[in-house]
Amino acid sequence: MTDDSQRNFRSVYYEKVGFRGVEEKKSLEILLKDDRLDIEKLCTFSQRFPLPSMYRALVWKALLGILPPHHDTHAQVMAYRKDQYHDILHALTVVRFISDATPQAEVYLRMYQLELGKLPRRPSFPLEPEDEAFLAIARAMEEMVEDSVDCYWITRCFMKQLNNKYRDALPQLPKAFEHYLNLEDSRLLSHLKTCSAVSKLPYDLWFKRCFAGCLPESSLQRVWDKVVSGSCKILVFVAVEILLTFKIKVMALSSAEKITTFLENIPQDSSDAIVSKAIDLWHKHCGTPVHSA
Repeated sequence: MTDDSQRNFRSVYYEKVGFRGVEEKKSLEILLKDDRLDIEKLCTFSQRFPLPSMYRALVWKALLGILPPHHDTHAQVMAYRKDQYHDILHALTVVRFISDATPQAEVYLRMYQLELGKLPRRPSFPLEPEDEAFLAIARAMEEMVEDSVDCYWITRCFMKQLNNKYRDALPQLPKAFEHYLNLEDSRLLSHLKTCSAVSKLPYDLWFKRCFAGCLPESSLQRVWDKVVSGSCKILVFVAVEILLTFKIKVMALSSAEKITTFLENIPQDSSDAIVSKAIDLWHKHCGTPVHSA
C-alpha cells in the first residue's frame, strides 16, 4: 500500500471500531506542539472537526486571546491571569458583594461587572438581560471547564467575542434562520407564520445565550467550538435543525406560545444528533467557513 492508502485504511478502520478522529487528534497535537501556535490553523481545525475534550480549554484560550501564541510565555501569562482573578475576587469579598455561599456563576458575573465598571450599587439590583445571558453561559461553561480561573477567563472572553466581534452579526441571525428554514422546509416555516410564531421564537436563548440552558453541555461544546473559532452562523443551523427534528411536534401545535414553550424545553436525548446534523447543514450551505460570522 502507498502511504496515502495506508492512512485512509487506518481512518476507515478506526471509525469502524469506534476510534473516529484519531488522525485529526494527531494533527491537532502536532499543531499544539509548535513553538508558536498558528491561530489560523487552529481556527480552521476547530471549524472542520470537533475538539478532543482534553485539548478544548487550551485551544479556546488560544483562540480567545487569553494565551499568547508563544509557548514559553504561557506559564507566566496564566500566572498573571490567576493573580488578577484572585485580586478581583478579594475586592468583591471585601465590599461584601459575594460570599462563600454565592453560586460560582454569579461570582463570575460580579467579577465581569467589576472589570467593566458596571457593578451595581447593591447585589439585590435586578439583573439586565445581558447579565442573564452571562449567567446562562457561565453555568454551562462550569460543566465544560474544570479550573475556576480558566472558566472565568474563557467565559469573560467568550462574552467579549459575542458583544464585540459578533455585535453586528447577532441581530441578523433571526432573518438568516428564516431564510435557511425556508430552504430546508418551506411548509414548516409557513406553519410558523400562520401561527404568528416567527417573531416570538426563543431567539435570545438561541443566539444571545448560544443555546446555553437549551442543549446539554456535552453537545453544546461542539457548537461553541465553531463560535469560538470564528463563526456565529452555526447557531442558525442548530436552530433550523431543532425545528426539522421536532417538525411533527411543532406542526401539531397551533399557537405561538405553545411552540415557543416547547422549543425552550426540547427533549435532551436528541441533542447529539441535532448538533451533528446542524454542522452538516452549516457545511452544506456555507462550505467550511473560516473566520466568517
